Amino acid sequence: MLVFLVEELLAGRGHELKGYTIGVAVFRRGEDFDAQSDPVVRLEARRLRRDLDGYYVAAGRGNPLRISIPTGNYAPDVQLAQSEAPGPLESLSDGGPTVATDQPASGPIAGAETAGRFSGNGRWPAVCAVAAGLMLVASAAYVHFAGWRDSAASQPRGSALLMLPFKVYGESSDAAFLAAGISEQLMADLRRFPDILLYLPTGQGTLDDPVGAGDRAGASFVLTGSVKAAASRMMIGAQLVHVDSGRIAWAEQFDRSPSPGTLLSVQSEIGAAISTALGQPYGILRTEITSALPAGFEPSMSSYECVLRAYAYRRSFATALHAPVLACLEAAVKSDPDYAEAWAMLGWLYLDQGRFDLNPEGSATLSYGRALDAASHAVALDGTNVLALKALASINHYMGSYDEGEVIQRRALALNPNDPDTLAQLGWRMAVRGKFEEGIPYLQQAIDRTVNAPGWYFHLVAVDHYLHGRYAEMLDAAKRSAVDGSGISWSFIAIAHGALGNDAGAHEALARMAEISPLLGSDPAAAYRRHHATDEIVNALVAGLRNAGWTPPGTN
Repeated sequence: MLVFLVEELLAGRGHELKGYTIGVAVFRRGEDFDAQSDPVVRLEARRLRRDLDGYYVAAGRGNPLRISIPTGNYAPDVQLAQSEAPGPLESLSDGGPTVATDQPASGPIAGAETAGRFSGNGRWPAVCAVAAGLMLVASAAYVHFAGWRDSAASQPRGSALLMLPFKVYGESSDAAFLAAGISEQLMADLRRFPDILLYLPTGQGTLDDPVGAGDRAGASFVLTGSVKAAASRMMIGAQLVHVDSGRIAWAEQFDRSPSPGTLLSVQSEIGAAISTALGQPYGILRTEITSALPAGFEPSMSSYECVLRAYAYRRSFATALHAPVLACLEAAVKSDPDYAEAWAMLGWLYLDQGRFDLNPEGSATLSYGRALDAASHAVALDGTNVLALKALASINHYMGSYDEGEVIQRRALALNPNDPDTLAQLGWRMAVRGKFEEGIPYLQQAIDRTVNAPGWYFHLVAVDHYLHGRYAEMLDAAKRSAVDGSGISWSFIAIAHGALGNDAGAHEALARMAEISPLLGSDPAAAYRRHHATDEIVNALVAGLRNAGWTPPGTN
């Protein structure tokens, strides 16, 4: 479809691109085709918009020409990437060649028209170059996602992963069984993460050239693995390879001694471990992709890129990132109104606007209402989207509907038990409401399954240690939580130092706490209650701060 749209644009027929035309020419519908009753063109256009978003975030990031399909229109919009536009741009239009004298560094190069009109003025080679470039970009994008259209329908693009069969070394039938079983388990587990596009090999020789196989499939990453049998032991290895560079982005080894009766449990365990490491919100795949994003925010940023940046924001909750990420998501849901993850992230950002006093209108209630609307819309679009359910559960918690929030969070966990963030959300919410015995194991599982876990995973673990008099353990958990740089983390460090009699450490932590969060410095009880902690927790923490040397302002 993309190649057809670009060909029609270059032939001067962009204004004639209607649903009927595309249905007949591309999808071989008959002359009686009705675009209103048969949604094939609308659905394909929606998929194509997301395909292009993901292509320019990953494999197509270096392409100087950017093609998009505006919502409500089928004529491609073509832009010259900002870094590739050193001077004025020429426009291809129905009115003949024109020169833009004060064009910005990026802008449209083709909106309509006809290459055939350019002649005799020395500009034909430039027009041909643009036309050729457009066809190359369209072809490259087509190759990038042609092989997995059916399995990737209506999903955001970016984490495109080719999974190769695990190699078997040795003659053991158990090793062959285990290798096949792990591959099947991985396919099932990885599909639970909605932003992973899973490719399967279609040709021969892929095991000997995984990077080449990934490149031919248009994948960004390739997952390879092996099972080696040695006496009673099985050594299982897995590697994630970055296709563009050939770099090994992640590798893990498992050494097991399974019996015939435990092969299935080993298969399940290893499949879950690998899929969790790769697919979780703070896992290898998303970390690799977000680390490659350019600095700053651009008006032309894709919906998928906005969601990626929202994930990065939610790792640290840095105040400086909130406004630009929120604006990006608000634009994303306008341009891509059926993108459930963008709506879910928008719900999270509105929630943060309310609970962190970031609403310029000054109303937390208004922010919570917007958050509930956005997250509810995300769930309406996709009732099995784990991110949407997590957002809706959290918003219910902050609006005081604790039981409803827990029910929704458990639905999310049932859909993807391998997502550590879903475990952490449930554990945090139960612990903050005083259910430590049930909540802490969930948090500990999430921590154990996450490389460089976000700071907030440790907050309620630190509180639990404090309430049980384990002050050294509290200090360790509080220090691990301080990777987020939050005032709450520093308040826990101060409390632990105070309980251990480390006056200098307590004084320094109190100063950092007040600097980062003036509310914690002036009214810590209000700051803790903002997260709907129980009175028992709030009173104990405030007493701990007093013991560390905190005094209410104006009482010195």
